[in-house]
Amino acid sequence: MKTLKLLFAVAILLATTHTYSQTNQVDTDKSSVKWEGKKIGGSHNGAILLKEGSFTLKGSKITEGTFIIDMASISNADIEDKDYKAKLIGHLKSDDFFSVEKYPTATLKVTGSTAFKNDIAKVTGDLTIKGQTHPIDFEVSKNGHIFTTQLTVDRAQYDIRYGSKSFFDNLGDKVIYDDFTLDISIVTK
Repeated sequence: MKTLKLLFAVAILLATTHTYSQTNQVDTDKSSVKWEGKKIGGSHNGAILLKEGSFTLKGSKITEGTFIIDMASISNADIEDKDYKAKLIGHLKSDDFFSVEKYPTATLKVTGSTAFKNDIAKVTGDLTIKGQTHPIDFEVSKNGHIFTTQLTVDRAQYDIRYGSKSFFDNLGDKVIYDDFTLDISIVTK
């Protein structure tokens, strides 16, 4: 009888200390990825569609996740002239920038995070653009089932050379800065 009580007590202890794990699917229709790139004297911005995504919360930590971005969906929001807008989008999709025909998607794989404290966690992961993968760290804020972050990406790491002073000298006022930002809002189902 003592053995049975002891086993029962151990089972309750294990049940109460077990950390709950939950996989969250991304609602791609409600989620958004907005980009901004800067150059001397100006900037451009737009959006890219999230193709699919999911992440696992274990307790208050993000333990893993995968987000796939549809690079063919890149759009521009700041240019009104139809022809100039189409020219910029075509250039971004070309081999000068993202080589979308060869690399139609970019991927962010989350490898871990700190526990959420005051609804903010520090996240680590691997970002793949143009077939090249590099580690990335960023903060995520959560508000209910909405998770937001801003990634700063150094395009030179991914061999995106056009107008980059990391690769070319004497660009003068034609420099396009290496860092671009992605403002990401993930809404779970």
